[in-house]
Amino acid sequence: MLGQETHAFLTALAGRAPADEPLWLEALTHGSTGHERDYQRLEFLGDRVLGLAIAQWLFGIDHADEGSLSQRLNALVSRTSCAAVARSVGLGEHIRLGKQARDDGGQDSDNILGDVMEALIGASFVTQGFDDTALMIRRLWADLVAGKAGKAKHPKSALQEWAAGNRRKMPEYRLVERFGPDHAARFKVAVGIKGVGEAEAEGSSMRDAETAAAEAFMARFG
Repeated sequence: MLGQETHAFLTALAGRAPADEPLWLEALTHGSTGHERDYQRLEFLGDRVLGLAIAQWLFGIDHADEGSLSQRLNALVSRTSCAAVARSVGLGEHIRLGKQARDDGGQDSDNILGDVMEALIGASFVTQGFDDTALMIRRLWADLVAGKAGKAKHPKSALQEWAAGNRRKMPEYRLVERFGPDHAARFKVAVGIKGVGEAEAEGSSMRDAETAAAEAFMARFG
């Protein structure tokens, strides 16, 4: 069952004492613990609930076109954003990890933090329904929505436009290295444009690494 501190954390997160404690505990449980049930199924559900809640929110407050709304949505539901929200509420210390995953820094892994944040959204949806879960998401994501997340042009799109504007071939991305344990994998990606140069960057997923590489390229050559 939930410990006292974790029970208080979840009560503050959800706005009420957690119903079905075993389900919320499942949402906090990483596969490295060896438990039969971990957060993956709830993460699958929470990812979809988060996307719908943010899309509904943006539709009501942002009168931009479909492309701009999609850009903002993708930024707000990204692993980076989910991990940032998780860190802002101190989620890491409540995640149940196996010893090796904990020793490898799993409590501060973007992958794990983001996944568990989505799993908690899934647990909220199952126990509290969509409306209450959407309210929880609006509270947790308020600073990101009010900020610039997703408003600027995506770095990969900006790089493509730069290449076209300078009559260069389209940028090419390649995986340089994948390293770290499976639960906290890191990716190093290079992006190059023929006749201009190349830049490298790392991320917790291929997509994040490609985005960072595009930013690095524009900072160097743009």
